[in-house]
Amino acid sequence: MKYLSCQIGNVTIGHGHPIAVQSMCDTDTLDIEASVAQCKALAAAGCDIIRLTTQGLRQVEALAQIKARLRSEGISTPLVADIHFSADTALAAARVAEKVRINPGNFSKDHKVAMDKFALLIDLCRQTGCALRIGLNHGSLGERITSQYGDTPLGMVKAVMEWLQVCVSKEFYNVTVSLKASNTKVMADAYRLLYKTMAEELGLVFPLHLGVTEAGAGDTGRIKSAVGIGTLLREGIGDTIRVSLTENPVNEVPVAAALRDLAAQPAPDPDATSFTVDAQDHNSFIIQAAYLAGPALLDHRIDDFSLAATVAGKPLSEAQIEAFKDDLMQACRRRFTKPEYIACPGCGRTLYNIQSLLTEVMEATKEFAGVKIAVMGCIVNGPGEMADADFGYVGEGGGKVTLYKGSEPVMRGIPQEEGVAHLVELIRANI
Repeated sequence: MKYLSCQIGNVTIGHGHPIAVQSMCDTDTLDIEASVAQCKALAAAGCDIIRLTTQGLRQVEALAQIKARLRSEGISTPLVADIHFSADTALAAARVAEKVRINPGNFSKDHKVAMDKFALLIDLCRQTGCALRIGLNHGSLGERITSQYGDTPLGMVKAVMEWLQVCVSKEFYNVTVSLKASNTKVMADAYRLLYKTMAEELGLVFPLHLGVTEAGAGDTGRIKSAVGIGTLLREGIGDTIRVSLTENPVNEVPVAAALRDLAAQPAPDPDATSFTVDAQDHNSFIIQAAYLAGPALLDHRIDDFSLAATVAGKPLSEAQIEAFKDDLMQACRRRFTKPEYIACPGCGRTLYNIQSLLTEVMEATKEFAGVKIAVMGCIVNGPGEMADADFGYVGEGGGKVTLYKGSEPVMRGIPQEEGVAHLVELIRANI
């Protein structure tokens, strides 16, 4: 078996290389000043690779200007263009960015057309030296795959393997792969299966980009990320990581760095049921404790655990420990004592202030224990990536939102200022 590496500008990821920390700007890419400022802040925080949303050719041109500004100021952090549907935009971005993130299946509903466009993109990336990330998230599978395998880890792996086979047939290996999900169990199982399938069917292991998508904010977002990403890192799976928080993206960097540093230490006992954590601050505590206890809970190797912890030299109370355990059990899909929030981190496509909106939704819906509620910035991430949600709130532009029950839109064109109240009414009427 051969481990491949991927070169993104001056950063190499892959087996034997340091785990790279990534984040994504939440600025409008057309706002050059704001995007440059945020890239500089991310680079200063230790971010190794920065992604920006790139919806069309105007954003490609803006990305070129952002890159030129950063390079003129001595900032060499590689930039990734985030593409969702347009093959033409991906082709243009491959001449500008160090890496292009795509889901090739979105290039066309006709699978052969999508394959042909993907082959063209590979040829151009070979010429320009641009790397590719094939990013396929839970909920973004097309009907051709779901009709055979369902919206499952197996379906995710089957879909991505088709694109990797194209890369191998064209001898193009400067590729990274991601299979993200907001459900930590789905996420871990998908990556494990992909790792095994690449090794068995290709004899090659492409670098893997890990992340729990739409993790949310605050403690729960950090704990979910530590569980999903940490579980895989402890097994030697994963070469670059992004923690997706509905917060300032700079906040994502220290969480990912902490997980990278924990993974560099000797692996803890996989079946331990007693843990001790001595942390400098609260965030360090929850990340370390989730990294230690989460994997065994996620895989049902243990059902409970004991924890002793100090934060800044002060022992945590029994109530504080129990509050953390409730959050961890929920992140591991073992016990639900609160609503489950699936919230995108926001990007240049986001159509409202998603951070403040998430806070408002959480306050208004805290009575609905066990209900999965999605808060999504736009229709690109909305209907697909909230596949695990019971109800959803999705921005549609023009100060309007759409509410979902499961995967079905049930209320469209609602004024944003009325959206949360209608969401609460929708949930109460259907539980």
